[in-house]
Amino acid sequence: MHRRTVIVLTDLTLIWPDETYADLFAHRLAKLVNASLRQGERVHIELRGELGAGKTTFTRYFLQHMGVTGHIRSPSYSVVHSYEVDGLPPFWHFDFYRFDNPSDWEDAGFREIFDTHGLTIVEWPDNAHGLLPPADLAIHMCTLAEDYRQVSIQGRTSLWQVWQNLLA
Repeated sequence: MHRRTVIVLTDLTLIWPDETYADLFAHRLAKLVNASLRQGERVHIELRGELGAGKTTFTRYFLQHMGVTGHIRSPSYSVVHSYEVDGLPPFWHFDFYRFDNPSDWEDAGFREIFDTHGLTIVEWPDNAHGLLPPADLAIHMCTLAEDYRQVSIQGRTSLWQVWQNLLA
């Protein structure tokens, strides 16, 4: 597993007036993540926000820009979906909404996935009760109005230093 220094840098706050902006940001982020994965990095992204804030919608756009084809479903009931794209390590999309206690995460046997090369995207990471590795990027989505989202992005590892100026 690739270890990075845990740091917290200044948040980047964006306003998305509609889904088009989520798609545009997902496209920009996918380019950076793709390059990092090709260089052998493990990338871990956490998504926070209330129900309906747009976490799964953003993930769909992001995975499409990463090269995933076909239907991208929410893992709300299955907890995890994995995706393969030629030339890249596996992508794992988790939704821990239904987890109630730390043993849920431990019993599911996910530790190995988070220790290997690849991409992990986690919705509701707090429901894993601190058992996840540090996220490279934490994205918090807040509904301001029907279509408007305030999106706070926080880099939490040194990988963010590489990305932050390219995303702003």
